[in-house]
Amino acid sequence: MHISDTLPGGGRVRAVALAIIWVLAFGQPAMAQDGKSALQTLQDAFVQVAQAAKPAVVNIATTQRPRPSEGRRAPQVPPSFRGPFRDFFGEDFLERFFGEQPQRERRSLGSGVIVDKRGYILTNNHVVEQADQIEVRLSDKRKFAATVIGKDPKTDLAVIKIDAPDDLPVAKLGDSNTIRIGEWAIAIGNPFGLDQTVTVGVISAVGRSDVGITTYEDFIQTDASINPGNSGGPLVNLNGEVIGINTAIVATGQGIGFAIPITMAREIKDRLIAQGKVVRGWLGVGIQELTEELAPQFGVKPEAGVLVGNVMPGSPAERGGLKTGDIIQEFNGAKVANVRQLQREVAQTPVGSQARVKVLREKQSVEVTIVLGEQPAEVAAAAPAPSPAESAERFGMTVQDLTPELREQLRLNSTDGIIVSSVDEAGPAARAGIRPGDLITEANREPVKNARDFTRILGQMRRGQNLLVLVRRDGSSRFAVLPPKN
Repeated sequence: MHISDTLPGGGRVRAVALAIIWVLAFGQPAMAQDGKSALQTLQDAFVQVAQAAKPAVVNIATTQRPRPSEGRRAPQVPPSFRGPFRDFFGEDFLERFFGEQPQRERRSLGSGVIVDKRGYILTNNHVVEQADQIEVRLSDKRKFAATVIGKDPKTDLAVIKIDAPDDLPVAKLGDSNTIRIGEWAIAIGNPFGLDQTVTVGVISAVGRSDVGITTYEDFIQTDASINPGNSGGPLVNLNGEVIGINTAIVATGQGIGFAIPITMAREIKDRLIAQGKVVRGWLGVGIQELTEELAPQFGVKPEAGVLVGNVMPGSPAERGGLKTGDIIQEFNGAKVANVRQLQREVAQTPVGSQARVKVLREKQSVEVTIVLGEQPAEVAAAAPAPSPAESAERFGMTVQDLTPELREQLRLNSTDGIIVSSVDEAGPAARAGIRPGDLITEANREPVKNARDFTRILGQMRRGQNLLVLVRRDGSSRFAVLPPKN
């Protein structure tokens, strides 16, 4: 079996390099000379890319001052020092020994890439998010104070700006839609404060989502070494073009790094420079994947689309006619494969535009037209529907369906409702007097037959809204008001 047959995609590139080395060591002189020339050409390409791209890569140093809430807290006095000791020594004396010291300024390092000769720099949001002061050091060692032009936490991108007396070197932006698995990838940045560090690897994968880093994920995966301080720096190809913005690594693995595709980053960068923020389209639905367990319940296959778990009152989706239980199969003619893809499609669609949405409803194909709204800051374009546990945890408790076994164990006559399985002792539910074993039969004056009803009702609530529940215990019922956790 040939080496190239065992290495998918870009593994063949490394196989070629190994073959060249073998020729250099064991081949005929003419073959060895050809192999050496090929390696020299590859090496020269790396050198040229580094020389061309490095001037546009900057070091970003941030300073964060202590927040008022991060100052001293009340002294954690051991029990043995309470009572008479407190009265004798006083609070000031005890705090001196047991109180926390004031927080110092926090300093951190990151990278960025100059995308406009006027001083606009693209970086990661997490590099500058909490910064009170930002200092940018150029490749020629000049330093400038920077200001934040705009931030987008949902993609972990930000644009900052420096005022330099002359035009600055600008990185050439490529097209991440055309990259192939196995192509060479070069990461440039300032890991651990080591300026202008260059590492080489390949494109390991594209379109990575469900990584858990940002709301909108479509990452390039690479094995080019990315370390703390590389964040915000460019990932470039052999043409010296930026194809991604280095963002994260898998700390428990080796050779697993992620970069935001430059096609996405360019769009966000343009919006941030023009408007200072990113305005996204919004449907106003809670959606979830069609799992192997859910799909048969709706008479479809798991790849049939995504399931609408709830429709928010007054949302574009409600006005356009979407309903709970619909399966969204197409959005503006694009087939919907999963939750992440639909979120991206909706978010990238202009506010106020009409979107054609094809759904499967009661096994019948239906097409509705929805005028997209502007996405509120705290929600996603089409939010994943929370699980019952996640929904209830907002109010300091967990719940579960009322099974026949639980009904018998708790000696309940009712077949409807959900059981409180645990309560956070310091949470809203506990303060309202709710206990494990209580039966919730209503939420916000709507009947609750099961956990699905409860999740749907909570999904329709406004941010910060109190939850009204009807709780049954020992044969009697009472209402309780639960504020959400801060």
